[in-house]
Amino acid sequence: MHRAYDTLLAKGEDRRELILSAAQRLLARNGWRSTSLAQIARAAGITPAGLLHHFQSKDQLLHAVLDARDADDDARADRSGDPIEQIRGLYLRFEKSPDLVGMFAVLLIENLEPDAPLHDRLLARHRAAVDTIEAGIRRGQHAGRYRTDVNPAVKAVEIVAFLNGMETSWLLDRSLPLAEIFEDFTQSLEQQLMPTSTI
Repeated sequence: MHRAYDTLLAKGEDRRELILSAAQRLLARNGWRSTSLAQIARAAGITPAGLLHHFQSKDQLLHAVLDARDADDDARADRSGDPIEQIRGLYLRFEKSPDLVGMFAVLLIENLEPDAPLHDRLLARHRAAVDTIEAGIRRGQHAGRYRTDVNPAVKAVEIVAFLNGMETSWLLDRSLPLAEIFEDFTQSLEQQLMPTSTI
């Protein structure tokens, strides 16, 4: 009886992951406004009723997809580490999770207006990313690794703008040499942040 219940739970979790994966692909391609639950169900190989068993509404599914993106970010991030080293390897996420990158870029553009359904969540996420990088720069300044005449808040916004822009640029042109671009950017950051004697 216990094994049968475990098998049922595993099948349910597998189906939930299938739905999330299908939603990520369709959202990256069509955006939220042009993607229906019926399309997602069809792409996942289940009925609309089967989808609604796992996600009771389109909004709930949308937030679950964003939760998956946030969990992916959390699994890869070291928010207490050195920001430059973190940024240097971020391009690897583009190639490992292209659907998540594409979906997030499309949803961000779709929800720029204050009355858009995900505006508040995405704005809070943006601010959290800026705050995390700013805190990392301040740690570096306090430790004597970074120059103290650099404004951490301004530099953090510049870095997040670069990352968002690179996601969009790469989605448009997958042939971009990401490793080279990120290495060049982080070397530039080192020149801007580190005392001349340590470069």
